[in-house]
Amino acid sequence: MPQFDTSTFLPQLFWLAIIFVILFAVMRRHALPRISDILEARQLRITSDLEKAGGLKEEADQVMADYEKALAETRAQATVLIKQAGEEMAAESTRRLQAIAVDLAAKTKAAEARIATAKDEALAGLKAVAADTAQAATAKLIGIEPRTEQVQQAVTKAMGGHG
Repeated sequence: MPQFDTSTFLPQLFWLAIIFVILFAVMRRHALPRISDILEARQLRITSDLEKAGGLKEEADQVMADYEKALAETRAQATVLIKQAGEEMAAESTRRLQAIAVDLAAKTKAAEARIATAKDEALAGLKAVAADTAQAATAKLIGIEPRTEQVQQAVTKAMGGHG
């Protein structure tokens, strides 16, 4: 292998240096400026994207704050509406209960009046039956038929004055 031959080391190093200098010059004039421009453009784009992202983040934060504020206002309004609806329902319930109470009181008075009338009619009928029974029993027991007025007075007195 010629590259390991020690007698050719010096010419190899000479040509290595010349080729290196030529490649370095070509790279410095043509490739390095392009690479540098690409890196600068990339850095500018990254910086621009970061600035846009920061602006968008601030905008998103503002939108989120506005959303949370609107949500809080809506919840407050809903709470007020629910409270109003509850109060209206309670008032309606109270009104209906009062109407039912008035109706029940009227029905109770009417029922008490019917009961009193039925009681009076029953007592009157009982008084007549008691008078007839007492008159018939007296006639059978002692053989004398008492007068109807006397029997009615005695039954009234015995019933405690009812009827």
